[in-house]
Amino acid sequence: MFLVNRKTPRLTVAEARTRTGGDPPEAVLLDVREKPEWRAGHAPDAVHAPMTALAAGASLPAAVRGRALVVICRSGHRSQQAERLLAGQGADAVDVEGGMNAWAAAGYPVVDERGNSGSIA
Repeated sequence: MFLVNRKTPRLTVAEARTRTGGDPPEAVLLDVREKPEWRAGHAPDAVHAPMTALAAGASLPAAVRGRALVVICRSGHRSQQAERLLAGQGADAVDVEGGMNAWAAAGYPVVDERGNSGSIA
């Protein structure tokens, strides 16, 4: 049976931070925004894998393969697409509602590519 409108639960930023912030973390925060967005600001422990690269067939970074993924973008739209794509490839993935905009609004840390205080582009 093929499910056309599969609805996957989404995580809040608080749930995402809990799942990706433990020691060891339960999941990896996977940021699917494009390189300029990533450089401007991202969560400190996130791993970068641009949505355009994933959609073009690129592999996930080796460090995250086989791990549970919490997928984030700027607002939550691309992360939903990436979650569906990754789940279709057998990954354990869930996306973050509100994305990095909600992350920053919640007061969670955002760093630029040099580790300094970043911004959401």
